[in-house]
Parts: sequence; C-alpha cells; structure tokens
Amino acid sequence: MADAKRKLGLMISTPPDHPNLPVATGLARAALERGDGVYLYLIDDGVRSLDDPRIQALARSGVKLFACAYGAQKHGLPTDNPAATYCGLVVLNDLIDGCDRFLAFN
Repeated sequence: MADAKRKLGLMISTPPDHPNLPVATGLARAALERGDGVYLYLIDDGVRSLDDPRIQALARSGVKLFACAYGAQKHGLPTDNPAATYCGLVVLNDLIDGCDRFLAFN
C-alpha cells in the first residue's frame, strides 16, 4: 500500500513585502514538487498577499488557499477572490490539527 500523502500547513500573518513571503512560498513549492498536500492560511496583514503573483501561482498549482474573512474585511479587501476560501479561526484550527507539519510565519 502506498504511503498516504503528507500535508503541510502554512500560515502567513505578515505583509507582502516581508521576507516571510518568499520563504513560505518556496516551502510550498518544494512540498508540491514532493507530492505533498499544501494548505496556506493568510491572516492579519498576510491577507494583503492574496493578489500577489506568487500566491496566485501556488493556488493554480494546487495549494489549498484560505484567507481570514475578518482580516480581509479589516483591511478593506474584497472577499470574492475565487482562488481563496474565506473563513475564520475554526478552519485555521482544523488545518493545524489536520496537517502533519504546520509552520507559522509571523
């Protein structure tokens, strides 16, 4: 029987110009290339990265993208980006619990 697909969870709470974004997106790409499932949750200032080309490319590549609905609303961002699922902290908790590894970039 083949091994079950591993799951990597990532959370980014920093703005798009912070060095966390290239590190997190690089880890996500590497995990995808390895065949892992990747879950990315954007919260706080991280929601401002939703339209970043690196985030959009990850979503097109199969990363499951989640965005904090409250954070988007707080920053005056629309909540209709089709690449993301807008949700709250319950989903973040489920991601933390359901992933084999979870990394937070604060």
